[in-house]
Amino acid sequence: MSLALPVLVRGINNLSDARYCAGMGADGLIFTLDPTLPGAVDAATVKELAGWVAGVELIGEFGNVPSPEINRLVAECGLTSVLLRLDRSRQTLPEGLAVPALVEVPPAVITDQHYFTAAIADLSTALPQGFAFFTSLPSTEPLDTAYWYGLTRQAAIWVGGLHTPAEAQRLAQFVRPTGLILEGGDEIKPGLRDFTELEAVFEVLEEV
Repeated sequence: MSLALPVLVRGINNLSDARYCAGMGADGLIFTLDPTLPGAVDAATVKELAGWVAGVELIGEFGNVPSPEINRLVAECGLTSVLLRLDRSRQTLPEGLAVPALVEVPPAVITDQHYFTAAIADLSTALPQGFAFFTSLPSTEPLDTAYWYGLTRQAAIWVGGLHTPAEAQRLAQFVRPTGLILEGGDEIKPGLRDFTELEAVFEVLEEV
């Protein structure tokens, strides 16, 4: 399936999600490998689920985890990149990462030009392997497509926190970010999963 934008799916913790998202054209699957974060899985689970899918990148999500441990899991799980949460639990970025990073930041960092410019400079120094931003859309105001288009021309930005499939469609048509990050979910029971929300987004991205 050809999608209008690259798509990553976050919070993968079951085979149903892994196979469905890979089959629908997702470019990558994000596994929470930091045991202090909600929904974390272990390396054995990542390797087991990865054995059932092909053609997708494997990405690990981390909070306040030292670089050597991140790099160990990168090697063990065959990760192509990592997602780093930049929040109160991590005041400084890890250095010496073996792979590129997606760095999750609040919308305020992206939309404040001063902070955005400083963040680009800081990340360029700290993450020589490469980086991109990941942020969620503000939930309190309509999507200003022209404004966000300008932001996505300054740096690689992945967008999450979509509220409706129509929002994904507008992003694909008018903003053209680097890609979208969708949220996975839990199985109702082994082998049974409701994909209604994910399916609606994949469908509009196929139609754009």
